[in-house]
Amino acid sequence: MSDESSALADIPGLMRIENPGKDELTAHCVELTHAVYPHHQVYGRYCTIHEYVDCPPEQAFDYLRQGHHLEEWTCSLRDFTPTDTPGLWVGRDRLEEDTRIYCKVVANPEALTVDYHCSWDQGDQLWMIYLMRVVPAQLVLDKPGSVITWTNCRHPYYDTNPHPGLAPRPDRPWVGDYWDLFYAGHTVEMNNLKAILEHRHRNGLPIGVAPSRAVAR
Repeated sequence: MSDESSALADIPGLMRIENPGKDELTAHCVELTHAVYPHHQVYGRYCTIHEYVDCPPEQAFDYLRQGHHLEEWTCSLRDFTPTDTPGLWVGRDRLEEDTRIYCKVVANPEALTVDYHCSWDQGDQLWMIYLMRVVPAQLVLDKPGSVITWTNCRHPYYDTNPHPGLAPRPDRPWVGDYWDLFYAGHTVEMNNLKAILEHRHRNGLPIGVAPSRAVAR
């Protein structure tokens, strides 16, 4: 047994080709593969979608990193304006009446990642994190364009509003009430993103637009 295998031998639950062996490992993988999966097993803790977009990755990233573009491709986020906190914007989530959503963009141009840190009702703890990555399609699909991935993790606050007193009214539904629809809703929004980027790229139009209500600070 190699030194590496010896160091790993005492760790419970590991399955590697050295142990239990190829046949048992393959059989276990087959057992884990089903024709039908329960909804909670697929979407319970994480929600991930992905799409090919016929737009250069640098342009797709530049569009996503400018948070005011959320007003264009999301179903319900509108009217963003900068707050007194640098980098923090506040807008309306028209999914529910009189609901404010706060958003800060954390982008990495080298990795082509764009993370939206958001929350309803308050901007002190941005716990709704939307993780997006732009992958050059030439690398993974051998053709021009971008592959965009988008992942949400089910933070505990999706189940319980941490600041119920900040809701505009006591009977306002909570964002976590929509979790089971996240996959469908985000798929609609990804299709919107794809349509906008491809239309503008195909027709030689500027990919981004200026903020509609305020100039970023």
